[in-house]
Amino acid sequence: MNRWLDQLRSIYREYPSQFWMLMGATFIDSLGSALLFPFFTLYVTAKFSVGLTEVGLIFGAFSVSSVVGNTIGGGLTDRFGRKGMAIFGLLASASSSVLMGFVESFEYFTAVAVLVGLFAHVGGPARQAMIADLLPEEQRAQGFGMFRVLHNLAVTVGPAIGGLLAAQSYLWLFLMDGLASTITAVILALLLRETMPARAEGEVPETTAQTFRGYGRVFADSRYLLFLVATSLMVLVYTQMNGTLAVYLRDVHAVTEQGFGYILSLNAAMVVLFQFAITRRIEGLPPFVVLSAGTALFIVGFGMYGFVATYVWFLVAMAIITVGEMLTAPVGQALAARMAPDRMRGRYMAIYGFSWMLPSALGIYLAGLIMDNYNPDLVWVAAGAVAIIPVLVFLALHRLRVVEEMPADVVGRTAVVDPMPGEETVGVA
Repeated sequence: MNRWLDQLRSIYREYPSQFWMLMGATFIDSLGSALLFPFFTLYVTAKFSVGLTEVGLIFGAFSVSSVVGNTIGGGLTDRFGRKGMAIFGLLASASSSVLMGFVESFEYFTAVAVLVGLFAHVGGPARQAMIADLLPEEQRAQGFGMFRVLHNLAVTVGPAIGGLLAAQSYLWLFLMDGLASTITAVILALLLRETMPARAEGEVPETTAQTFRGYGRVFADSRYLLFLVATSLMVLVYTQMNGTLAVYLRDVHAVTEQGFGYILSLNAAMVVLFQFAITRRIEGLPPFVVLSAGTALFIVGFGMYGFVATYVWFLVAMAIITVGEMLTAPVGQALAARMAPDRMRGRYMAIYGFSWMLPSALGIYLAGLIMDNYNPDLVWVAAGAVAIIPVLVFLALHRLRVVEEMPADVVGRTAVVDPMPGEETVGVA
């Protein structure tokens, strides 16, 4: 026990205190989200008597507005700083979440979802940029991994508590989510400093117009865009876990809300127990290879749901998916931060957010079309097939980096070379 505590103290001392303040505040916000989000599709289908296709339309509207909010937030984060944008996003998220809980018609609920997406994601790039600002490059993959550990620690207990609250009234889920975001905003306002890198002496600040024109530089980065396309396809598969899976297990296999909560709790518990150790273990591996391996596990895990029919195998499939998630999520975020110039980190992280938001706009809707009109098992066959594409693209990106570093006279021959910057090792400059 003492040895375990010593290890925890050692890990704690490796990171600055401001990082731990940010992590602690984020845990509170994540706990509020974990109460609500796993039951969102169940709430909408039951409250408004609609199918998963209509839920997909809500996710689509939410995701499209999230892209707008994320883009605005990324630019303003680089223009005015991280802290203010993070606080604004949290307070906007709190008020819109509470409003959503009181809406009584499907049309108004969809309209509020647009506002939630617009305002709640304004602060997303700021918080991601703060992690990258606070940590040296060699610690960022571990830092994003720690962020996921705390998030999933919240998810470990959140669905169970959320299930109890939902049994009384779904309104409690929306109220508690709003309260958690408000508390997080207060903590950031009182305890966290601004982390945006200082301008060089004599450097002229960008105007707001120049800041937003800077997105053109991000979209001109072809290597970054290819990375985002592959990530988007990976997320198109992964997003089915939080949207489609609950309804599928309920309608096809009669899994209760409580039973589904246990499946998500397994996912979260595994991340809490193993994420940090796995992130440290893969430090010496090329990140694109790690992304490819993690996505390959999605093929297996999500594909299983189309072929198995017992609760134990549902848990096994989730365990496989979770290992893939622990490989892909922190490494992908660290790569996005590494590819970004310091003064453009907010904008790069905002565009990286597209690879998570846009698949949500399309993925649940497409899954709903299959589930509402065809054999629901085909959702998981299709998910496994789609995941093959990012596996191959990530491997191609890895190979492309290696080949580009080869001297012209050895291209086409066997050679031992140093990889390109950003491809050395996971979490290592």
